Amino acid sequence: MRGLISFFATNKRFLVGFLLFLIVVLLALFQPLLVRWRLGDVSPMTTGTYPLYVDPNPENLLGTDRMGRDVFSVLLVGLRYSLMIGLMAGSLATLLGIIVGFIAGFQGGRIDSTLRTFTDMILVIPTFPILVTLSAYLRGMNVVTMAILLAAFSWPFSARAIRSQVLSLRERGYVDLARVSGLGSMEIIFQEILPNLLPYLGVGLAVSTVGAILAEVGLEVIGLGPGNVATLGLMINWAIGWGAMSLGKWHLIAAPAGALVILFFALNLMNIGLEEAFNPRLKGTTGQ
Repeated sequence: MRGLISFFATNKRFLVGFLLFLIVVLLALFQPLLVRWRLGDVSPMTTGTYPLYVDPNPENLLGTDRMGRDVFSVLLVGLRYSLMIGLMAGSLATLLGIIVGFIAGFQGGRIDSTLRTFTDMILVIPTFPILVTLSAYLRGMNVVTMAILLAAFSWPFSARAIRSQVLSLRERGYVDLARVSGLGSMEIIFQEILPNLLPYLGVGLAVSTVGAILAEVGLEVIGLGPGNVATLGLMINWAIGWGAMSLGKWHLIAAPAGALVILFFALNLMNIGLEEAFNPRLKGTTGQ
């Protein structure tokens, strides 16, 4: 454990990614306080708070939009809800993947065959068109509904990957020893197999979160999604609808796009760091 902590402390990729992600999470968590500090009791979504289309300046760090709102304050709101959707969808998809993957991989036989067939059927479904259709139909959906919808079509990726890992681990010597010692199936899963998969599950959670945020942004950009709250994707949708680039108001797109780049970059660095920590073959090829 001490060696693992030492590795993460010296792994530049993981450390940089973790620090960037921590900053993003803190901004999202303290968004209400930061907005209140900047705007007082005025809601960041209130129109006419400032003059329209003001360029970035010391008072409005990212300028203002067509509605006279402070872009930085709206960005904090969008970051909070986009991250919330991504983490909820990623966590739910990973949890479903764990349940299906462990049952299929550990039980084997007909159960494995049935679950694998069901998983493969969902994998070949054209996900994005279905998400577009459902999002258009569910016009009143909120953040939770959006997260559930995204997780419903992304869990098979986690399930398939986890199943392959469980199939490999269940044949290891220490698992056979646990069986001989009289441990039951649940004890073997939670005491012997699951602890060895935790790093792998961490990588899967990061990947699922990135995928969920990307899907949410894609839906919001084309005008679908939880329109009752501001998200990074909805901010991009607004900027495109207002013709921000043709007006020279680059900050309206650069703000949410930059936040997405930083978020994806941070999660990707953490993902690489975790893979380097638990896949020895990668340590010698990444310069660490």
